[in-house]
Amino acid sequence: MDRPEAGAAVADQGESDDADASRGSGLNRRVIALALAGAVGGFLFGFDSSVVNGAVDAIEQEFSLSAGLTGLAIASALLGCAVGAELAGRLADRFGRIPVMILGASLFLISAIGSGLALGVWDLIVWRVIGGLGIGIASVVSPAYIAEISPRRARGRLASLQQLAIVFGIFAALLSDAVFAWAAGGAAEPFWFGLDAWRWMFLAGIVPSVAYGLIAFSLPESPRYLVRVGKEDEARAVLERIQPGEVERAVRDIRNTMKADAEAKQAKGALRGPVFGLRGIVWIGILLSVFQQFVGINVIFYYSTTLWSAVGFDESNAFAISVFTSITNILVTFVAIALVDRVGRRPLLLVGSAGMTISLATMALAFANASGSGEDLSLPGAWGPVALVAANLFVVFFGFSWGPLVWVLLGEIFPNRIRARALGLAAAAQWIANFIVTVTFPLLADVSLLLTYGIYATFAALSFFFVLAKIPETNGMSLEESDTLLPPKGSARRKSGAGATGG
Repeated sequence: MDRPEAGAAVADQGESDDADASRGSGLNRRVIALALAGAVGGFLFGFDSSVVNGAVDAIEQEFSLSAGLTGLAIASALLGCAVGAELAGRLADRFGRIPVMILGASLFLISAIGSGLALGVWDLIVWRVIGGLGIGIASVVSPAYIAEISPRRARGRLASLQQLAIVFGIFAALLSDAVFAWAAGGAAEPFWFGLDAWRWMFLAGIVPSVAYGLIAFSLPESPRYLVRVGKEDEARAVLERIQPGEVERAVRDIRNTMKADAEAKQAKGALRGPVFGLRGIVWIGILLSVFQQFVGINVIFYYSTTLWSAVGFDESNAFAISVFTSITNILVTFVAIALVDRVGRRPLLLVGSAGMTISLATMALAFANASGSGEDLSLPGAWGPVALVAANLFVVFFGFSWGPLVWVLLGEIFPNRIRARALGLAAAAQWIANFIVTVTFPLLADVSLLLTYGIYATFAALSFFFVLAKIPETNGMSLEESDTLLPPKGSARRKSGAGATGG
């Protein structure tokens, strides 16, 4: 998908925007409203990611599952997410951003109904995969749409709305799980119409999926897509609403960028390069996605209720802890939104990596002192509170750094001519990494929680050095300037040193 802010013309527009802001006009409210509406896809993403949290034990009991099959049932949606993310760019370039948003909402609606009425573990897995397709689509199309309607000076903040929507989705899922479990007397207990509470946890997904579909119907199409398909008058109308004053210059700039992209895409294998078959900047995007998941963040949001129950908290307290953690996640996302365009991307990522390493290592130490095993596992003395505080500190450090900023960077670092495919590939890698972590956690936890959290702490430490060595600072750059971040070896730009990378 082609992104906004291409070339000098749009750079001029960004300067004009900055001037407007200095005169007190602030960010165009229509842009904020459209970005918020587009970010509802992130809410679905977060909701689907965590709604299974409260249902894990009940599903395991209902279908008499082993640890391995439990992990597969929980992680199965992520396989669909990987496929949906890979397809999203091509679908959105062919049919438009809005129709693909509606497709994602429809798939999630089907999944919510099917998962809630599942007859066995294998059809539950099928429904979860279908939902994953929808969430994978939303995970790519929503941030792309936000980027395409956002002015440069506020792109970091507006792109962070995607992560804010995700964490609100996580909170809503965990809260609804807790309410259903409390109302029924337990996740495995019967509730409305004789259906167990865990089934209603899934059926609750009907509400956000319908809301997302209805909102998508009301959104204007991306001006980048409209110019791409020759509907320039419609593009002008959209641009007049969201970036008034320089419409003709913006359309001309988009048209020139489209022409350059078309010429570049005539050559096959635009992603190919000398580093294991891919360009270096593509690997940077993939590794950003992988590190984001390999620190184990989604273990907190998929398995936290089970985890806290396993170490001595009763079910109601375990649900309450999970909800509290999701609230913490929301609050620190506001911190990220406030700082991302002021402090920059790299400093926040580095602080986040260091903090995650320490908090995860503390959790590993706490679990090293656990007594008992299996359902009799407990954390003696002060180790329970230590583990609880460390887990929430982990969420804090992740929430203002790697959570939102990976999505921001994935929308910024790729050159225009490969952005759609590279973003889709990076998002697919993220879902695959998420699947690996999710499906292996029950097996690793059966072996040793010390080993499990030690592994996550190691990846958090490695992420620090990865950022230090490989991640450029993109704060304040136009998207067109991403072409200068990592010039091909031997290129004129690299030889002359043109185009500062910013880090």
